[in-house]
Amino acid sequence: MEANSSSSFKIILGSASVARRKILAEMGYEFIVMTADIDEKCIRKEKPEELVLVLAQAKADAIISKLQTINNQEKDAEPTIVIAADTLMETSQAEANSQGLPVGDYIKDDEPTLLITSDQVVVYEGVIREKPSSKEEARQFLKDYSGGHAATVGSVHVTNLKTGFSKGEWDRVEIYFHEIPDEIIEKLIEEGTVLKVAGGLIIEHPLILPFVKEVVGTTDSVMGLPKDLTRRLLKEAI
Repeated sequence: MEANSSSSFKIILGSASVARRKILAEMGYEFIVMTADIDEKCIRKEKPEELVLVLAQAKADAIISKLQTINNQEKDAEPTIVIAADTLMETSQAEANSQGLPVGDYIKDDEPTLLITSDQVVVYEGVIREKPSSKEEARQFLKDYSGGHAATVGSVHVTNLKTGFSKGEWDRVEIYFHEIPDEIIEKLIEEGTVLKVAGGLIIEHPLILPFVKEVVGTTDSVMGLPKDLTRRLLKEAI
């Protein structure tokens, strides 16, 4: 799907992530941003692939509920498409594809709205890592990556608010690191960005980039929104 075809639908990005907004804009799409406001810690799964899928689905459900409330308050509101990424779903992709979501009667235009939601975790030695809870935890995360490797597992979920189409998939990227000097780790902690991302891992940061040995996968996926997967799910949703 080419970005210039986006005139045939509207997009809602269900994420507050600056990186995801940047990636979607780079893809040539126009969109509005909405946040889900869910307690992610209340949703747990043992497998990272399942976790990111169910979280992305939960974000989509929360935003759809918010849109329904808005529609009830403003009957003339235009329909919107929300895209969810990094979503972990309990149902299979085939089941998710066949389930129509109860999106209400607020989609009245011929022009569909797509909602994109997402989620992401880091996996290190088989253990799921989310955002660091403290500077100390972020420091330990980075020391673990030094001279070793980790993986990101992220999901993208797209819902067509007009037709009820809903589908999410996950993507995994392996990242290998050179030794990361302690002074670089301390600078990253002090700068603070690593405290706000899953696993404290941010390979595009200018301080960490020189110490990235190999990325098996795409950088946009590590940043939270794999372009190829997002583009394909948008095409399927339309």
